[in-house]
Amino acid sequence: MIRRSLLAASLLVALGLSACSEPATPEGAAPEVLNFSVLATENSTSLDTFWKPILADMEKEIGIPVKPFYGSNYTALIEALRFGQTDVGWFSNLSGLEAVRRADAEIFARTFDPSGEDGYRSVLIATAASGLTLEDVLKCDQTLDFGIGDAKSTSGTLAPMTYLFAPEGIEPEKCFKQVRAANHQANLFAVANGVLDVATNNSTAIRLQGIRDEENRANGQPTVVDKVKVIWESPKLPEDPIVWRKDLDPAVKEKVRQFFLTYGKGEGPEAERQRKLLAAISIGGFLPADATHLLPVREMEATEALLNARNAGDQARIAEAQTTLDAIRAEREALEARAGEAVVPPTQTPAP
Repeated sequence: MIRRSLLAASLLVALGLSACSEPATPEGAAPEVLNFSVLATENSTSLDTFWKPILADMEKEIGIPVKPFYGSNYTALIEALRFGQTDVGWFSNLSGLEAVRRADAEIFARTFDPSGEDGYRSVLIATAASGLTLEDVLKCDQTLDFGIGDAKSTSGTLAPMTYLFAPEGIEPEKCFKQVRAANHQANLFAVANGVLDVATNNSTAIRLQGIRDEENRANGQPTVVDKVKVIWESPKLPEDPIVWRKDLDPAVKEKVRQFFLTYGKGEGPEAERQRKLLAAISIGGFLPADATHLLPVREMEATEALLNARNAGDQARIAEAQTTLDAIRAEREALEARAGEAVVPPTQTPAP
């Protein structure tokens, strides 16, 4: 029930893209247009308003026209990359992991927050005037309307399932009166307006909405964030990755890499202008990254699988999930040992 509409949309995307037997650009050739995808945290009109000037700067820097692609859901972005309809994109961690697995993608950069805090948190929000608490949510008495994120959203789905619902043996479909899947902005407004009782979200989306609410607050009008309250938050999650197709022309890759790693850096009015554009989407800039950036989300994914297997009492699944989780943790520990310090936070797994 949760993902019915998302699966239908994903099927249509896959059918439409697979109809294109050849990718838009031959393998290894420099593209005439660079197609850049943006993860669907808001509606496409809002996204275009904030990303258009940034992509215009990218176009000027790399010397190739840059065209935006705003997918209706994360799977649309993955499939577009897989079938060569896009070349580079801003993904969530879980959708980025799926892009690596299914679309032959590579991570080359990741965002950081303008606040200076490295990482963000998944949250559960409720209508502020409702009096609802986390305990009320976990009663699972099928009286509440619940909003969850895209199936490939790290903070909207994976984190709350891993850290909140799976440890309690809760399946949202059986817990709530209604479960609706939407992006962070839609879920935030739905809770604020009383359409949903409770929903997943993240600290970045709420902080960003608070900034956009400043004009209303200054005029003494009620704001969106004032109408909601956070009733649960996850451990800190890693920032979002930027990915590209492995077979993208190497010369273009280097131009794109340089654009991201230098954008908003330095002093002077131009750097200030760039930082202001990024701050409007709650990005402070970009840092180099590679596949190890995905270790925390792989660990979360494996932890959820183990918890679900335990809840089901399936010994074969438990053994398989534990083996997978142990291997990922060993990989993380080896990386930490080579670096001489902890580079990714461990995911806590409840004892059997």
